[in-house]
Amino acid sequence: MSRALPKHDERRVDPVGAAAVALPGAVIAGSALAGEPSGDGGEADARPLAGPGTVSCPAVAPEPPAVPASARAGADRNLGDLDRQTAEANKRLADTVGQGGPDFVQNAVLGPLEDERTTAINRIAAAIGRTAERPAGLDPPAACTLTG
Repeated sequence: MSRALPKHDERRVDPVGAAAVALPGAVIAGSALAGEPSGDGGEADARPLAGPGTVSCPAVAPEPPAVPASARAGADRNLGDLDRQTAEANKRLADTVGQGGPDFVQNAVLGPLEDERTTAINRIAAAIGRTAERPAGLDPPAACTLTG
């Protein structure tokens, strides 16, 4: 008879003993994750999460350029996209309050918004440029900022 593996009867875990050890740890972890006070008197130092703020974006151009009739539909659609993009960024801010590290808002909200706005503005300029002279001053604007 071969004995490939020795018997380990002496290593059996007592299920009642394991539950007695694990249960208090689960209660402590559960209350910490649920945001329950720990009872150590530290509640006075706790701060509620700040509001998400709002995204503030600069105007596309100081004065809107003249848009030929043939480019009007595309320009209007892309101007609407700019408003939609800002609204979506504000929703992302509200949905992700307290997430990420110190650069989270810049990397997850403001940076992508700036890229989307640059693309939309370039599409407006290209639509105008197909039928008329490409407008001056319709360069990608300054980055959006977080206010409030």
